Amino acid sequence: MAEGVELIQAFYDEMLGKGNIDKIDEFVTDDVVNHEQGMPGQPEGKEGIAFFVNAMRESFSDLKGTVGVSLESGDLASAQVTITGRHTGEFMGVPASGKSFEIQSIDIIRIEDGKCAEHWGVTDNMALMQQIGAVPAPA
Repeated sequence: MAEGVELIQAFYDEMLGKGNIDKIDEFVTDDVVNHEQGMPGQPEGKEGIAFFVNAMRESFSDLKGTVGVSLESGDLASAQVTITGRHTGEFMGVPASGKSFEIQSIDIIRIEDGKCAEHWGVTDNMALMQQIGAVPAPA
């Protein structure tokens, strides 16, 4: 893996998987910009990244993000990520279901001094909500 893709995988391993929120400074710049639509109440910048990680870890256990297809060009890196976990806490008003999920996400980051300075992302939140039983799956 190249530098940026390794950064993406390390973020998922350390932050989302292990909950090492104290390592946030290793992954993002102080003025990081997140272009992905956030969760309700999620602040901007580094605080928003920490908010997202904490919210996910409070709602889901056994979280894991695995980088699949990836590419890099200049200061940009992109990766398709498979995210798995189990719904063990309330998530956006949905009570814990105990159900496991597997969803897809695409992350694009701009790297500055070995850290993420900008993030664009698309996550299959509808699949997540269907798999935890919050939204009916299509017939």
